[in-house]
Amino acid sequence: MPPTVYGIESLSDISLDSGTRLTLTDGPLELGWKHSGMTADFIAEVMALRYSRSKKEYMQAHHDIGYLSNELIENAVKFRQPGEILIEAGISEGSFLIRVKNTIDGETASRFQQLLQRLQSKDPGELLLEQIEINAISSANGSGLGLLTLLSDYDAKMAWAFEENNDEHIILTTTAAVAMPPSSNP
Repeated sequence: MPPTVYGIESLSDISLDSGTRLTLTDGPLELGWKHSGMTADFIAEVMALRYSRSKKEYMQAHHDIGYLSNELIENAVKFRQPGEILIEAGISEGSFLIRVKNTIDGETASRFQQLLQRLQSKDPGELLLEQIEINAISSANGSGLGLLTLLSDYDAKMAWAFEENNDEHIILTTTAAVAMPPSSNP
């Protein structure tokens, strides 16, 4: 059965074979949120150095890549089922692309698909403001704020592919792209 894709379907087909590939696995380090930041910083450093021609370009690229990478990796760590998290990253045609693949349970997949359907019905900026207001007046968690910030403030282009696995879990592949700052050099 082909995967169910939300967002910009063509992003799911982009090859990142010539980019950087990392795999996070459980083990003695007990994979946790601390690994999200370290991994995102590593990806940002590698990609920003590859892209940048000036300190200003490097700083902007490092920030944007780091924020996007951290949000996606953090969500993969937070909502995953035991197993690997595969991360692929690269720069193509003036955009940074990242793909994160992990396994989630059916209930998590269902809740996330409902959020994605809501995202398709409204402007991400409006949804971000609504979620901030909801969080301010209730004890609701900030679920979705990072994703909404990426879509609204970073103009991220995103795709989510949900694929059924043999063991009743779902393989979630999230692909995102953000434009890199224009080069100051001709």
